[in-house]
Amino acid sequence: MNRIILFAIITLLLTGCTFSGEHSDLQRPNVVFILADDLGWSELGCYGNSFNETPNLDKLARQGMRFTNAYASAPVCSPYRAALMTGQYPARIGVTDYLRPDTDWHLPYAMITLAEIFKKAGYTTGMIGKWHLSGYDSDGVKSGPGKHGFDEVLISAQTGIGAGSYFHPYHKVSEKIKPVLGKKEYLTDRLNHEACEFIKRNKEAPFFLYLSHYAVHTALDSKEKDLEYFSKKEGATQALTRGTFKGMPTGEKGNPHIASMLKTIDDGLGMVLNSLDELGLSENTVVIFTSDNGGEHWVTDNAPLRSGKSSLYEGGIREPLIVKWPGSTEANSICHTPTANVDFYPTFLDITGMVSHQSHRIDGLSIVPLLKGKTLSPRSLYWHYPLAEPHFLGGKSSGAIRNGDWKLIERFDNQPLELYNLADDKGEKMNLAGQYPERVRDLHKLLTEWRKDVSAKLPKDQDFTKP
Repeated sequence: MNRIILFAIITLLLTGCTFSGEHSDLQRPNVVFILADDLGWSELGCYGNSFNETPNLDKLARQGMRFTNAYASAPVCSPYRAALMTGQYPARIGVTDYLRPDTDWHLPYAMITLAEIFKKAGYTTGMIGKWHLSGYDSDGVKSGPGKHGFDEVLISAQTGIGAGSYFHPYHKVSEKIKPVLGKKEYLTDRLNHEACEFIKRNKEAPFFLYLSHYAVHTALDSKEKDLEYFSKKEGATQALTRGTFKGMPTGEKGNPHIASMLKTIDDGLGMVLNSLDELGLSENTVVIFTSDNGGEHWVTDNAPLRSGKSSLYEGGIREPLIVKWPGSTEANSICHTPTANVDFYPTFLDITGMVSHQSHRIDGLSIVPLLKGKTLSPRSLYWHYPLAEPHFLGGKSSGAIRNGDWKLIERFDNQPLELYNLADDKGEKMNLAGQYPERVRDLHKLLTEWRKDVSAKLPKDQDFTKP
């Protein structure tokens, strides 16, 4: 049975979701969403990095659209992933910090996840890699991706977040996983391999693939051949001892471990794109690449942006984002409009012609107009990051709003408000709060009203035993 007929039959049997008339021909595209972990905004060649080598990602940018003001809705992992799956701000969901292994919290089953939307539309849904949206116990993950709409779940963490276990056996993923790429199988290589196999298995019908890498999260570890190459390259900093984490020095550009780990991510993108080409699926597949938060400043330098992971300064929340949508995105195009990862949910609804259930609140906006070279109505973006104590990477309990080129940061420890004009100062070096008191008041009012709308909890009334 050919793909179009099969999809038509499945669609006619569906209930609970509707399709827009624009997509009545049932030619909905496949979607491949590739997420790096802790990859900073300035690590890719197409974003100006001259040490790391990312030929496939740079090619993807030439084939599609590169965003210069794409944001994570949080400066750490779990809140980003919750926002991705739901299209809601982390504060509305109730998860504003990364989840510890012993937490009882997990993504609520009542949420209509992105995967569930795709599944109801007749897509096969696959999740490969890091989940980090629940805690763990002796039996493994308490509420994994298989309970939230994913048909296939592969190489996903079972006893932690998977960091620091990049070579088989993957002690935080699963002891039952057997290597298929040799005894010294590298985790990122295995994820790339499984992504291509998933595409091959599901070539006859629409699919949604969420390839969620563990790299380049610390503790850093990389393949010997790649590490040797980048360690000898001009501009390389002294390679950190394999597996080190605590006590790392302030990072610099030219870290051989990060370059090596990023190379394997880039190689995997090349493999995915080649698989799509070989199967004749490239022209009907949307490919997205981005990261969940900024790079750790202990191991890399996010300049020209300030700070890094765990911070609401730009280095902690501004991300690389590349989207290739054949027939819709203009090749080698650049978008400067601010976006956030809460926008992916409504964007995928728009691309596939799905309409979300009326009970599911969506905070993001579809960026399809941007992908087609049009504009979005002006809006503000918001962050809420309350902490009982500073993050071990240095991030402070705070909130923020970006409105146009202006960004206001409010610290929750009674520090003065900070105001920056990102058009002139994306490194956030000059606090203009004293020069523009009326703008400070206006932005702070918007931020305060938004917190009320999403029922955001401030540190004084938050139960810090749960995120």
